[in-house]
Amino acid sequence: MRQDLTIAPRVVDALELGRPVVALESTLITHGLPYPDNVETALAMEAAVREGGAEPATIAVLKGQITVGLTGDEIETLGRAPAGSVRKISRRDLSISVGLREDGATTVAGTMIVAARAGIRVFATGGIGGVHRGHPFDISADLIELGRTPVAVVCSGAKSILDLPATVEVIETHGVPVIGYTTDTLPAFYSRSSNLPVTVRVDTPQQAAAIIAAAFRLALGHGLLIGVPVPEADAMPDADAEAAIRQATADADAAGIHGP
Repeated sequence: MRQDLTIAPRVVDALELGRPVVALESTLITHGLPYPDNVETALAMEAAVREGGAEPATIAVLKGQITVGLTGDEIETLGRAPAGSVRKISRRDLSISVGLREDGATTVAGTMIVAARAGIRVFATGGIGGVHRGHPFDISADLIELGRTPVAVVCSGAKSILDLPATVEVIETHGVPVIGYTTDTLPAFYSRSSNLPVTVRVDTPQQAAAIIAAAFRLALGHGLLIGVPVPEADAMPDADAEAAIRQATADADAAGIHGP
């Protein structure tokens, strides 16, 4: 991947000096939010990482070049790109985007692959993909990637539109530990709890870091999922979230909406 990989000098410097680096995905810029909310959110995520004392590294593919550590101008360009002009990149799409010299935005799986190759151990995102409700064989590549790529993924759980119990079962099958940060249950994205137990609870960053360090030291080859509940002030009541999801899922099935 080396000849197709460009790492921003600020990220290289941080890695060489042993400073913390946090990878960030780019699909929220091109597929998650409209302009200018997408750009504002991406920049706010980077600012939050810096406030925490780490160097942010937003990852994307720009004209076929895998890029680790986008500039503000590059984030703006992706944010303004016309709908459908930027490929959504999971594992299967990476070689296509690079080979055809396309622009591409990385999903959780795509970001994990690139982060691992760049030497970045921690990746923060909103929520991972999983098993889709009513479609048990529609399983996100994110779960497979967690089982084979050694990166710690910090998030607010799996997206709650999914079948969360089935998602947890697939994560377990792939040998991925689910670590609850200050929680005994997996967060449910919009709400603080799915009522599904985590593998282990930690209450300090030091405990989480010790588990991450042990996973790399043991070279087990899998990732780690660290669930951090949304703050109480921003959480949606469980019943409200579930009612909206059930209605949206039924509407999508009735309309025949499927696919990525």
